[in-house]
Amino acid sequence: MTADIAAIAVSAAIFIFTYVGILMERVHRTLVVLVGAIVMLSLGTWLGFYSLDLAVEATDSNTITLLFGMMVIVGLFQATGFFEYLAIAAAKLARGKAWLLFIYLGLTTTVVSMFLDNVTTIILMIPVTMSLADILDLPMTPFLVGEVMLSNIGGVATLIGDPPNILIGSAAHLSFTDFLVHLGPIVLLVWVFAQGLLLFMYRRTLWNAHTRSDGLAGMKARRALTDPKTTQRMLTVLAATIVLFFCHEALRLESGIVALIGASAGLVWVWPDARQALKAVHWDVLLFFVGLFVIVGGLESSGALDVVAGAISALSAHGMVLASLVVLWGSALMSAVVDNVPFTIAMLPVLLALQAQGVAVEPLWWALALGVGFGGNATPVGATANVIAISASEKAGQPLPTKTWLHKGIPMALGTCLIASILDVMAVYFGLF
Repeated sequence: MTADIAAIAVSAAIFIFTYVGILMERVHRTLVVLVGAIVMLSLGTWLGFYSLDLAVEATDSNTITLLFGMMVIVGLFQATGFFEYLAIAAAKLARGKAWLLFIYLGLTTTVVSMFLDNVTTIILMIPVTMSLADILDLPMTPFLVGEVMLSNIGGVATLIGDPPNILIGSAAHLSFTDFLVHLGPIVLLVWVFAQGLLLFMYRRTLWNAHTRSDGLAGMKARRALTDPKTTQRMLTVLAATIVLFFCHEALRLESGIVALIGASAGLVWVWPDARQALKAVHWDVLLFFVGLFVIVGGLESSGALDVVAGAISALSAHGMVLASLVVLWGSALMSAVVDNVPFTIAMLPVLLALQAQGVAVEPLWWALALGVGFGGNATPVGATANVIAISASEKAGQPLPTKTWLHKGIPMALGTCLIASILDVMAVYFGLF
């Protein structure tokens, strides 16, 4: 028993110190996480609760390959001027008004995230956003933050929109229709609130920025396409990749494999310079997630996550409404700190065990999906899309500080979880969940 407590204490301490190091921003977050991963692996091996094999098993290769494949596809697109074309077309549609453009991009991101996972959506939207910011001389931060948060919200509505939903659907045998019917209405109401809150938080920037687009009228979207032939080829590759995403489960292909298929097809068809193509890959993001998976794997192996999950599940004896609220808010809190994918993985066996005991756990599945989806907006490391957006802002020379994210993300997470809680309680009370 002592060894178990020691393992939990050591793994929790390593995680806390690593997280504090990320928040302080004195050293790049990737270096902080890699050091934390090495310390976790070393001390875990020494104390006997972790090993290299367990660390490799904890690393979600599907997430890493999905990110890598989509980054390569985006990199091939960037060389063609396609994103500049989309940026000019979108700006003209919004008549150069920043607030209207903000709504258009937010709505587009939300809808796409419902039918294409939010990580892929953000990887595709970031180059468009960067081009827009450059063309209209706008600050990129409001658009990036808005798109990421709305993509996380939109992804909750469907089975394939958010990686945790895929895990939940597989474990609970819930269909695409189940998610859309139960969570779609909640996401719609939450989205209206979230869009309004974002417009309020960025009101000064968005309402005063439309005067900066005086030169937009003379721009021609078609002129931005520097390589139409390659653009057509990559559009074909992207369309085929999206189709594969929709049917990858039927084909027994993981989403990461689908992304690699698309990237390989693009590389073979376009045949670019390999070094140029790989420059678009955010290697720091990939290494960050490898390190984060290793650290969270140590938490799970030590039993730390089981303690948290067990405490939440014990409340099911006090009524489903209370248990549902605890799962929702507990999942939101833990997802903001740990990352929603590893926490979801830790919660699945807990709910399955309750189900085996005869507990009607379906409301808890929906509460878990809502909590991990909305809670991930609170911090920069709460969801994969958040980390990608922050890395992109650094590459663009407009870094997004952790304090700025927390200032916007915490109110967003609290507000959306509060609305979700009210709707969740009503659904459980009236037997809709």
